[in-house]
Amino acid sequence: MQADAHNAVCAVRPGSTVEYLYSSSACQAAAEPVAEPGYTVVSEIGYIVALLITITGVVLLLEYLNIGEDRGLFWAMVPFMFLGGALRTVEDAHNAIGDSWFDYPLNTLLISPTIYVTIFVIALGSILLALWLSRRGYVDDYVRPLTAMGSLAFLASVAYLTMLAATEPQVTFYPLVLLAMVGLSAAAAAGTWYAIEAFAPKINEGTGLAGAMVLVAHAVDGAANVIGLDYLMALGVPYNLTPKHPANRFIVDLFGAAWPFLVVKMAAATFLIWVFEPELVEETPRYTTLLLIAVSAVGLGPGTRDLLRSVFGV
Repeated sequence: MQADAHNAVCAVRPGSTVEYLYSSSACQAAAEPVAEPGYTVVSEIGYIVALLITITGVVLLLEYLNIGEDRGLFWAMVPFMFLGGALRTVEDAHNAIGDSWFDYPLNTLLISPTIYVTIFVIALGSILLALWLSRRGYVDDYVRPLTAMGSLAFLASVAYLTMLAATEPQVTFYPLVLLAMVGLSAAAAAGTWYAIEAFAPKINEGTGLAGAMVLVAHAVDGAANVIGLDYLMALGVPYNLTPKHPANRFIVDLFGAAWPFLVVKMAAATFLIWVFEPELVEETPRYTTLLLIAVSAVGLGPGTRDLLRSVFGV
């Protein structure tokens, strides 16, 4: 996280202090331990374990608040998934610009793993405010104001990135990248949904339209990786992205291209929605809602970040 926060290629700790290196050759020559931005197998396993523990605790919170038994909470959380990726891109943009006011340690609020806590706090605060508005009679239910809060925050983040693109030379808007990523993700999600409905509709009996959102979430992640890793330069961006997750790094190294990652993502998303059998949904509605939020967020959050990072050239 420290290497990422300082926009360094790697961070080393030769003694009691941390040093930051800004070239690959210097990192290769440095003595261990060397930490690079991105994820490792160990860190991702740790995130999964922490996520499962957190879900258990949040179920108790939802029971206390008496919400989450229907799909309203799931749909209201979708904008917050987009928001997580957008805020992460804001940090990427400031790294590219080199702004000192948004430097370490403040920028760690928008870097993994801290950003998960940041988004959780924002979402929880929004839920409490929406419930207060609903229970005081200002609105009919909490879902619409909650959805509006997340949507406005996401749109504000994108508007801020757009402003940076208009005023800072280090941030550039690439509309062809946006069209390519949205088009590929839409085609992947729609094609997979059609195949499920046509040939194996029982897969989606337990999730309904929420299953379609799971497909969209992982299609965005897969498409952003395909375009970002292999085709950015063809679309006018001066560089391609490099894989930061062990899974996509392994697939790219194995096949020499990123497109199989999209196939894997759609297959994994199909399996995930198949797991939500109607009996499971009926017996544990709150737990099911949180799991749907979680499996969508792990695709849509990183996918939105990679999409916006590519679109704005940061």
